[in-house]
Amino acid sequence: MFEYGSRVGFWRLMRLFQERRLPLTVFGCALAIERNPLAADAIRSAGFDVCSHGWRWIKHYELTRKQEREHIAKAVASFQKTVGERPLGWYCRYGPSVNTRELLVEEGGFLYDSDAYNDELPYWKTVKGRPHLVVPYSLTNNDGKYAGWTGTSDQWFSFIKDAFDMLLREGARHPKMMSVGLHCAWWAIRRARPGSSGCSTTWASSKASWITRRLDIARHWIATHPYPGKGLNEPAARRPRG
Repeated sequence: MFEYGSRVGFWRLMRLFQERRLPLTVFGCALAIERNPLAADAIRSAGFDVCSHGWRWIKHYELTRKQEREHIAKAVASFQKTVGERPLGWYCRYGPSVNTRELLVEEGGFLYDSDAYNDELPYWKTVKGRPHLVVPYSLTNNDGKYAGWTGTSDQWFSFIKDAFDMLLREGARHPKMMSVGLHCAWWAIRRARPGSSGCSTTWASSKASWITRRLDIARHWIATHPYPGKGLNEPAARRPRG
């Protein structure tokens, strides 16, 4: 299944987004991209953002603090070689350890992490006395939930569209962010379903929305909603209203 992703699914996703001139963020496992130099070249040429999905596809919460620090350093060095620049975002496969966020801040080069499912907007944390931005992810609009499902492409499109419509209405009052996860080996990119993914992006592009990379969201948030200081770093304390 995963080999299908590197042989077929990745290239189909690339084509769908490039035909529509849309940006995307690649949650990339560093070692996997090392082993697929053609994919690395394509990502670099397209200008897509790579958010590190770890050095290897493992459970970070099973690593010691020392081991995890080493994995973070290896991932950074790997992406610098394969896609030409270090990752500025981080998102653990299977979830972070209790040390992950502190180690990312310690490393010093990350603008954000996405190891959170607890909100729909970015928010600030104070980590070891330093500001750190969290850009939450979501498994709601994510084809990983539907692996093996036999539903139709119209149902997938309708699901994404309804979620987008709700956020668009709410966005008239305060900011909203929607994450859509597409896996190159899984449901939404298999034969009958890519048409719905393409329709979704085309349809969303026609609305009052900003389809962009997670890196751009992080930079926008840093510029527009700067770090408020210690004690004001929880989601409920930072959400813009009005």
